[in-house]
Amino acid sequence: MKNNMRISVAPLFILLVLIGCQQTSYTPKPRGFFKIDFPERAYTQATTGCPFDIEIPRYSRLVADPSQNAQDCWKNLDFPQFNARLHLSYYRISASAPFDYLTEDARTFVFKHTAKATSIDQKRIQNPDHKIYGIEYAIRGNTASNYQFYISDSTTHYLRGALYFNEKPHLDSIQPVLDFLKEDIRYMISTIRWK
Repeated sequence: MKNNMRISVAPLFILLVLIGCQQTSYTPKPRGFFKIDFPERAYTQATTGCPFDIEIPRYSRLVADPSQNAQDCWKNLDFPQFNARLHLSYYRISASAPFDYLTEDARTFVFKHTAKATSIDQKRIQNPDHKIYGIEYAIRGNTASNYQFYISDSTTHYLRGALYFNEKPHLDSIQPVLDFLKEDIRYMISTIRWK
């Protein structure tokens, strides 16, 4: 009886091996990204030491630009949690730095991204009560900087900003953080007061 049982189990075992070894089609899963927990929005008045006051997010740090050619009122607003930096460059409008030259310079910096950008959207910034006028640039695509702006009172003060991530440009992965930081930057622009 034991031999009969071995004989009947053997074909079943061989059948299971053959079925298990059949090739199945494999469909790769799309690349996923980590879930990002955003902090609660909160702002504080920053001491800039420059001719403007501004409110910045509490989860950011305002530091002097350490680059060799930096001027006195060039600042970096670091967002360590997001590995991002907003470069802020302040200029006093003068004969050596006229308004038209500064605005064209900002436009040139933005349009350097044309090779990798899928589009560049421009939006006016206007707050006549506080003499704030300018343009924000939303640069779509895998570019080094996806958001830039400049604001001015058109006579004395000029401030340019450019947001960079310390990552290889991959818009799909940074889009949620970019959207979050754009809201913060727009709020900051609304709080700027010229001195």
